[in-house]
Amino acid sequence: MKLMKNSSHSYRGFTLIEMLVVLVIIGMLAGLVGPKLFGRVDSSKVKTAEIQIKMFKGSIETFRLDVGRLPTQAEGLAVLNQAPTDEMARTRWRGPYLDQDVPLDPWGNHYLYSLPGANGQPFALYSLGADGKRGGEGTDADIGLLPPSQ
Repeated sequence: MKLMKNSSHSYRGFTLIEMLVVLVIIGMLAGLVGPKLFGRVDSSKVKTAEIQIKMFKGSIETFRLDVGRLPTQAEGLAVLNQAPTDEMARTRWRGPYLDQDVPLDPWGNHYLYSLPGANGQPFALYSLGADGKRGGEGTDADIGLLPPSQ
């Protein structure tokens, strides 16, 4: 039988302490960077809502040029994709005026449309913001062409 030599093999790898130090550093970096990234997500939702409202405004104006009137409050934004029930308006309708169904706002709520708008605007078209309630500040603020103050 051969006796095994007592050789010193160098084992390579990380110790538990080294792994914990790396995890702590990664956690600290995530704690510093994470909130900044999540703040950008909220501001991008506001920007998305503003862009969608501009798109709807253009579609409503095109509808108005074709039909000769604004959509009624009862018709709402649905009339941009479906012909109106009024026979005279139906004959002049050249839609659909949107490529897709009317999407929800970035927070999952419906965009609101009403007549008239504030400050002499012919209509109001807006999102209630992140909180889904009238008024608010920051990301909770109403976005778009707002209705008259009540």
